[in-house]
Amino acid sequence: MQPNRNGLSGVDLFRRIPTDLTEATSLGAIMSILCLLTMLTLFTTELLSFLTSDLSTQVSLDTVDANQIRINFNVTFLDLHCDFLSVDVLDSLGTNRQNITKNVEKWQIDENGKKRIFSGRNKDVREVKSEDHDMTLEQMHENGVHAVDVTKDNWEGFMGERDNAFVDFYAPWCIWCQRLHPTWEQFAEKVEEEKMPISVGKVDCVAESALCATAKIQAFPTLRWYHRGDAIMPDYKSDRTVNALNSYASRKLEADEKYKDWEKKAKATGEKDKNGGGPSKPNRDRPDHPACQVSGHLMVNRVPGNFHIEAESINHNLNPTMTNLSHIVNHLSFGDPLTRLSRRDRKQLNKFPEEYKNFIPIDGTGWVTEKAHKAFHHYLKIVSTHFGGELVKYQVLENSQEVSYTESEVPEARFSYDISPMAVTVSRTSRKSWYDFLTNLFAIVGGTFTTLGLIDGILYKAFKSKKL
Repeated sequence: MQPNRNGLSGVDLFRRIPTDLTEATSLGAIMSILCLLTMLTLFTTELLSFLTSDLSTQVSLDTVDANQIRINFNVTFLDLHCDFLSVDVLDSLGTNRQNITKNVEKWQIDENGKKRIFSGRNKDVREVKSEDHDMTLEQMHENGVHAVDVTKDNWEGFMGERDNAFVDFYAPWCIWCQRLHPTWEQFAEKVEEEKMPISVGKVDCVAESALCATAKIQAFPTLRWYHRGDAIMPDYKSDRTVNALNSYASRKLEADEKYKDWEKKAKATGEKDKNGGGPSKPNRDRPDHPACQVSGHLMVNRVPGNFHIEAESINHNLNPTMTNLSHIVNHLSFGDPLTRLSRRDRKQLNKFPEEYKNFIPIDGTGWVTEKAHKAFHHYLKIVSTHFGGELVKYQVLENSQEVSYTESEVPEARFSYDISPMAVTVSRTSRKSWYDFLTNLFAIVGGTFTTLGLIDGILYKAFKSKKL
């Protein structure tokens, strides 16, 4: 066996110096420690560099093949009643969906901005009933005008005549108002016949625009009950027939302690019950703050289009001057909402910096219109963003501006969207491959050992020559 070992030793590239020929020095110990520290530092740096990934972005054609995209929204309108709020969708393919109710909720908001009354979801607004009359309004007036024309000059006197008043705020051009005029006159005549202790009046909001502005009349016709000059909310919204109006007035009187027996008194005295007597209990009413929060989601085609929220009603004509579309965008995003992300997707998304997560750029932003016939329009550029090649979200670039309307147009809050045909792919890749890491690791060990060995040799000879 000895000859074979001696034969192999002939090709030994790592020849050893016999131990008895080596010498340990203090300088060598210092250089050895320095060598180990240097290699450890370089190894740690190289390992961190290997474990750290680089962020790369790539722009390419969007490969998402879905036909529709989801829009999530939550918007609060500061001065628009839920009864007059409509959500419509239009796009370049010709889609025209009006007053969308599916997957949409409306809540009346109180003066503190909190939800108070649920105002509708997934149902159509009921069209109120009107009635036809054999006589025209002019023919009804032949025996006298029973519904009093109220102006700013006689408003105080009209309200002071009786404790309770029922007023029709109308506009001459309003088709619903024109249909109501004969019914309202006949109702006023019936009130007199039954000796009901209320005053029935009507206000022309074109001639008395200041009076209607003070009353904050947003739609025509508005039928409002007053008790001792104070408006009792909410406004009347039921059928516009003589019997329906008469029933409503009777219920209002019966709810008043002073007038609950008005029918008996009218039959006994044969006279109208004027003001006077003991204190009355005000009609029961509930606050009707004109603010509405609309939220939900829409499924729209992946083509340019818009969804807009406007003042609209199948039972009224809107008053353009009093239509204020000031709003707060509580939330607006595209695609599946962030709240529905799985834990795995959240972890994946957290790997990327915030500048690539521009999903909700206008959340919590208010857009207040201070002048009539104006409203804000929002223009949204939607960019499909792929994170790691798996998770797809939509970044939003937004630009908003205030748009002017003519005096006859009803303003609308419009959200126009355009989905980019290009997509951004954001990914993280390791800075080095495993073989680069091993190559650098061997270079660190060999290079450090060799370099410090040369330095040690030079220093050893220098110190040795001085001793000699």
